[in-house]
Amino acid sequence: MEKIKMTTPIVEMDGDEMTRILWKMIKDELIYPFVDLKSEYYDLGLKERERTKDQVTIDSANATKRLGVAVKCATITPNKQRVEEYNLSEMWKSPNGTIRAILDGTVFRAPIIIDPIKPQVKNWKKPITIARHAYGDVYKGTEFRITEPGKAELVFTGESGKVERATIYDFECGGVLQGLYNKDSSIKSFAHSCFKYAISTKQDLWFSTKDTISKKYDQTFKLMFQEIYDNEYKEEFEKLGIKYFYTLIDDAVARVIRSEGGYIWACKNYDGDVMSDMVSTAFGSLAMMTSVLVSPDGKYEYEAAHGTVTRHYYKYLKGEETSTNPMATIFAWSGALRKRGEMDNLPDLIKFADNLEAASIETLMEGTMTKDLVGLVEEGFTAHAVNSLEFIQAIRRHVEAKY
Repeated sequence: MEKIKMTTPIVEMDGDEMTRILWKMIKDELIYPFVDLKSEYYDLGLKERERTKDQVTIDSANATKRLGVAVKCATITPNKQRVEEYNLSEMWKSPNGTIRAILDGTVFRAPIIIDPIKPQVKNWKKPITIARHAYGDVYKGTEFRITEPGKAELVFTGESGKVERATIYDFECGGVLQGLYNKDSSIKSFAHSCFKYAISTKQDLWFSTKDTISKKYDQTFKLMFQEIYDNEYKEEFEKLGIKYFYTLIDDAVARVIRSEGGYIWACKNYDGDVMSDMVSTAFGSLAMMTSVLVSPDGKYEYEAAHGTVTRHYYKYLKGEETSTNPMATIFAWSGALRKRGEMDNLPDLIKFADNLEAASIETLMEGTMTKDLVGLVEEGFTAHAVNSLEFIQAIRRHVEAKY
């Protein structure tokens, strides 16, 4: 076949360890044979981040702002052991956190579903996408451990000199204190990203906080979401036949468990952290969880939700065969190529992304799987495990059959 043409490049962010190996396999077997790939390449492997003092991460994020679409491989966020292993000059920050901050984006995570692997919640029929506001709250909180009686106060001193003060608690004994914050600008960006992603994917959007208890903090989230929806997105939602729905977080949890899925569930930072793990586990496997970062001005960065699969990488270095699941990384590529096709009006590129995803599902449905999935299939379905390259090559055969 003649290779599918692209007009605008996508930003390509390479990564670390086993996912870096899979990255090359996917490009060689599933992208290059079919697409005349145009990409602006950035190596976000830990060695290159060290060499550039992490400037490469900043450059890749700015390139995403310029080009609009990126695809990212999983990367190492170094801890003390990694600093020693890679002889790093410092403990570099999470690339995902850096990119998220520069794009001011919201993370949307959704499972890849196949019939032979049933969710633990039996009535879930469609993916549930978690939109997590990954800014502020407890993750940026200030904490005290109180060891004696005393008065705890919340104090705000404005630039004008105005002082607002409230007593939190008069401690008669030891205890703990925590101060949290968020910003209007970040909450508004979160809302815009959620509404735009719902329109882009034509899904209902749910949002939940606990405004009945947190009458200023959580209520600010609720009121800002509603105001932005009413003023800027309501007409488009109604035209598409999709809904925006707000409810309390505890009611949302009950509704989610009783639902069939098929919507986006927007959560504050802590709620999103917890619920994304719950949803991914209940659907079966983190290796089957997609992730896309969406900025409020419509920039997209696609990646897998999982890490670099270190254990498999060490086996690979010893020359041992590995059966690492590449599905989420393949769907990162298909998501980025589809979005590029949508932005540039390239129907052939959009169709290829659809065909690549369909071929991946068909490969699983014929029983060809990586080892992690074989143990999850329902009784009565016959599956056999293959190594990573064999799995990717099986997908390629299904893609080729579509052309």
